[in-house]
Amino acid sequence: MSPHEIGLYASAAVVVGVGLRTLVLAGSGSDGPVGGGAAAGGPGEVLAVVRGALARRPWVTLVLFAVMAVMAVVQYAVPAAVDDLMRQPDALSDGQWWRAGTALLVQSSGLAQIAFNLSALLVIGAVTEAVLGWWRTLAVFLVSGLLAHVVSLAGWSPRGGGDSVAVCGLLGALAVAFLLRGNLRGPGLKAHWYVLLVPAAAVFLCAMRNNHGAGLLVGCLLGLVLAPGASAGRDAGASAGPDGRTAAA
Repeated sequence: MSPHEIGLYASAAVVVGVGLRTLVLAGSGSDGPVGGGAAAGGPGEVLAVVRGALARRPWVTLVLFAVMAVMAVVQYAVPAAVDDLMRQPDALSDGQWWRAGTALLVQSSGLAQIAFNLSALLVIGAVTEAVLGWWRTLAVFLVSGLLAHVVSLAGWSPRGGGDSVAVCGLLGALAVAFLLRGNLRGPGLKAHWYVLLVPAAAVFLCAMRNNHGAGLLVGCLLGLVLAPGASAGRDAGASAGPDGRTAAA
């Protein structure tokens, strides 16, 4: 195995491992679950957080999931659709810039990619929507996915397709949203320092010209812009009384 492959697999392990922990931390409140150290956050906690997020009816995530599921059926019913929609070499020079968008709709590596990407979209999307709200989630998904496919067409990975780059964007935004929730200093940073590995992995993958790094990095940058507004909105809603007026401190 080459050093390049070792780096990619190590980065993937970091993104998946820390990403699962980030879901628990971001979806459970500012301090995460009870005993919120690095050892916490088993499968039970992940399932509980995702179940709670789905119970809030994240309609943007559900619509995106439905679109991807329908397209998965389409690409097996009409196999030519994959080649027609995914990234292709020299697409930009041929004026086929639209493939940066349509490549999000097809999973060019087949059934395994479909199963993983759709599951990740449902899980990460639901938690992100619970934390950031519907329009921020949609914006992160579309912008990070489109820009990742643009750099792919520009030479990073000219052939392929899938929405995993957009899901990486959601994870990046979610990680930054958690870090901005008062955890970048003092005890919070000491307890949850490993969440910083998400943006670090984004930079590393970009240095290796991996398109998932592009999606992850764009998501992190969007999180810096969008997460403070989402936090302010939640705080305002929490301080309002049943009649809609702000409760006294």
